Amino acid sequence: MGEGREARRSASESGDLAASPFRADRDRIVASPFFARLGGVTQVVSVSGSGLLHNRLTHSLKVAQVARAIAERIATDPRHGPLLDELGGCDPDVVEAAALAHDLGHPPFGHLGEQELDRLARHRFGLPDGFEGNAQSLRIVTTTDTGGPGAVGLDLTAAVRAAMLKYPWTRRSHPVPHPRDLPDPPRGASEPADEPHTGSSKFSVYVTELDDLVQAREPFGRLASWQQTVEASIMDTADDIAYAIHDLEDFHRIGVLQHAPVAAELGRWLTGALELAELDDELLTRHSRRPGYSLEILRRRLHRRDSWIVDDDAFVAAVSRVRTELVDTLLATPFDGSVESEQAVGTFSAGWTVRFATDMRVVPEPPTRSGHVQLAPAQWHEVQVLKFVHRRFVLLRPDLALHQRGQALLLASLVQALEQWLTDRYESNRLPRRLQDLVMLAEHEYGTLAATDVSTLVGAVGEPPQGAAGIRELARGRAVIDFVASLTDSQAATLLDALAGRSAQPWSDAFVL
Repeated sequence: MGEGREARRSASESGDLAASPFRADRDRIVASPFFARLGGVTQVVSVSGSGLLHNRLTHSLKVAQVARAIAERIATDPRHGPLLDELGGCDPDVVEAAALAHDLGHPPFGHLGEQELDRLARHRFGLPDGFEGNAQSLRIVTTTDTGGPGAVGLDLTAAVRAAMLKYPWTRRSHPVPHPRDLPDPPRGASEPADEPHTGSSKFSVYVTELDDLVQAREPFGRLASWQQTVEASIMDTADDIAYAIHDLEDFHRIGVLQHAPVAAELGRWLTGALELAELDDELLTRHSRRPGYSLEILRRRLHRRDSWIVDDDAFVAAVSRVRTELVDTLLATPFDGSVESEQAVGTFSAGWTVRFATDMRVVPEPPTRSGHVQLAPAQWHEVQVLKFVHRRFVLLRPDLALHQRGQALLLASLVQALEQWLTDRYESNRLPRRLQDLVMLAEHEYGTLAATDVSTLVGAVGEPPQGAAGIRELARGRAVIDFVASLTDSQAATLLDALAGRSAQPWSDAFVL
């Protein structure tokens, strides 16, 4: 492969049963306790609500399944061979391993937990990177897990680590120039509109693991510093596909995704597209709850952000297909647990997965908002419409917001209780051993960074840490965030109950202790 298969390994291969180092990577990931815990981590809503819902574990398995299918199809297509060699290769084992690992760092309560921990990390502890689930995944496989031969991280190959990097940059400092400063930044690289000057909204590495990113990316010199590898691009696309399909499947099962409002939104836009196109942006936003208005807002947003591929005829065709196959077919009959309704869900899921996964292209010079592996234009528009339905009719529901506000308060209370425990000098010898280990690890990391380039540790407060006390304060914050992020939903709730004196049972979870 382009830079040589040996250069892509760069990890110990001792002690593994698998013949391929990339399969050994996959086996270590699956054997990790961080992977097992994903079975208790929310995908969208709490997994305790229904055993039918996807959690982060089932989501990761489906992403891996889709990603491997795409990789095998691309890798065996002779039309792509020379270009794949030039770009650094496409190995299905690498893609599968990266897909299995991509969500290891997601905290309790899904994206809500990620947002809350980021807020706490930056504003409570002044951590330079805050918290980001993708960066936390890389931190786990390189630093905080102990399943590799060296007992530090999983000792994964360079290829797999590079394939995990959906956003191969830090929040603010690397690379230089930073991709957020490009005329048309890559997806995730822009700063949040409501928090300017805080760095990229999405990133895949903290400053503490920057050396791992640099080493993993070395064999891919053909790529720009902000570009995904081919294998990362496949994993990212598979994640989008699984998200677009399986979350809708979940919420149809439990009756959250209702036929009438989705049909009204899509139908009104299809019959009144020309009329809606004449309305000004302010009016659309003010009346976004009216049928068809939100979909028109999406169409305009796609034109602003993705002019490289968006096409109005393709958008109309995508809305029509989603209405036919989702609204008029799947949602037309409520899910009742019967064989017939299970078959309808299976047909919907399998049909869309095959449609997306079998029509991919590899391009030598993609636009900044796309990887080298792309969905065909028709399928790209369909993914956008399916994701819109999920956001508009699931994520923005007031009852879900109420549920999530309670979860955010739970996480904030848990972080506060653990911080107070850490700073209680009378309790220093009775802390959970994992929490103690994480403090020592972070103190060593931040101390090393301060000795080489203290500017990398400038946090939300705008100042670098002051001396050993400042380093230790940062380390405590990172340790608490690492600790809480490694819990399942139920572990987080139960641990807070124990710390607040609301539980009469002694704590006995060895993974937490």
